Amino acid sequence: MPIHYLRNLGVALLLVTCTAAAQQLPVAYPANGQSTSQQQTDKSACMSWAQTNAPTQAVPAPENGPAVGGGQRAGGAVRGAAAGAVVGGVANNDAGHGAAVGAAAGVVAGGMRARQQRREQNATAAAAQNQNTANLSQAYGACMKGKGYTVN
Repeated sequence: MPIHYLRNLGVALLLVTCTAAAQQLPVAYPANGQSTSQQQTDKSACMSWAQTNAPTQAVPAPENGPAVGGGQRAGGAVRGAAAGAVVGGVANNDAGHGAAVGAAAGVVAGGMRARQQRREQNATAAAAQNQNTANLSQAYGACMKGKGYTVN
């Protein structure tokens, strides 16, 4: 199995694991003898309140397909071809061959830049999601404390 498939699988598993762990809310214990029915009502009300009032950041969708390049590959090819033409022309009077080699190297470099950009975007999305979940948990816990629960 190619390494990029394994890496994408690892990222997907990490995101699922982080998402599942991050969505756990603090545990609220009734401190004032609230009935089971009252606990369910309070939990529902606090979840609704937290979802409405917790500060949130926009979370861009994580990218998990192949790195197309978003112009980085084409730009790399152009820069590589220009540099290769100069080097090829100076080194062995074959600017065309130098341009072809430079363009190929530029495509590879552009693909590397595209993959790095995608990793950074995914990390930013994960951080925003984690912060949103932490804010939701904090708001939920504060609400439950206000309703007479001990929160852990």
